[in-house]
Amino acid sequence: MAVQRELESIRDKLPAKLRFGTSSWTFPGWSGLVYHRRYPNQRAFLRESLGEYAQHPLMRTVGVDRGYYTPVPEQDLEAYARQLPDDFRAAMKVWQRVTMPRYPRHPRYGADAGRQNPNFLDAEVFAREVHEPARVAFSGHMGPWIVEVAPSPSPIDSTWFCDKLDAFLEAAPRDFPFAVELRDRKLLTPEYARTLRKHDAAHVFNYWSRMPSLAEQLRVEGLLEGSLLVVRLLLPPGARYADLKEAYAPFDRLVAPQPEMREDLVRLVRAALERDMECYVLVNNKAEGSSPLTVKALAKQLAV
Repeated sequence: MAVQRELESIRDKLPAKLRFGTSSWTFPGWSGLVYHRRYPNQRAFLRESLGEYAQHPLMRTVGVDRGYYTPVPEQDLEAYARQLPDDFRAAMKVWQRVTMPRYPRHPRYGADAGRQNPNFLDAEVFAREVHEPARVAFSGHMGPWIVEVAPSPSPIDSTWFCDKLDAFLEAAPRDFPFAVELRDRKLLTPEYARTLRKHDAAHVFNYWSRMPSLAEQLRVEGLLEGSLLVVRLLLPPGARYADLKEAYAPFDRLVAPQPEMREDLVRLVRAALERDMECYVLVNNKAEGSSPLTVKALAKQLAV
């Protein structure tokens, strides 16, 4: 109970426009940190744990990362919606078939491996396959779409990319806001920032192994504009996802705190709040070892 009271005390001091959450939520290792129910089996945990996650005092959003691999079925979104309080908003990844410029040279992509993706930033595919199920079944809990532009196995021309992004944002349904996450630092250009501003879309400030730091991204003119800030804390510089997944499991403790990342995040959020922006901060276990504990540490720094 003392831990619960501490979390509630931190929550009560946070700005109303600041939403903390994690990248996905189905981690049994969070037992005692987020989960206190006894679930009869793994299937029940996967099906029902979102409701308990949303009761955590600091969690007011979550990243629906599974949407990157395949569109989330309407019936699953309905099940999620039934578990969530009215004020809870999710940030859902857009299907990789829409956000991947070229398919990686990996056997799982079969004949498409290494080829240019004909559906890259295709607004029609997005509207039909991705947006429509969310509009029908999850409208009351939708936050921003996360358009994660995966690294390409061959260089991407930044002007071509901005033209594609411009056309996509112009044609795509705008029921919910868009936030674009780059995984290629060469695409982080003034032209990219202007394209986002034109459509009132947000840049995802990501802490990711091969991107500039949050502070460096903030120095790109025009990226902190509009009504929305989205931050995703993912991987320390130079780290590999698979290595940290193994090293940090079961994600129940802070293994490698990142003080510079935290300070950059706090400065970024404070700058956004001064502009009256709604802020989403999504944390991955691989950032420091345990998303809920990173969220708690950051929330304490931002509590006023």
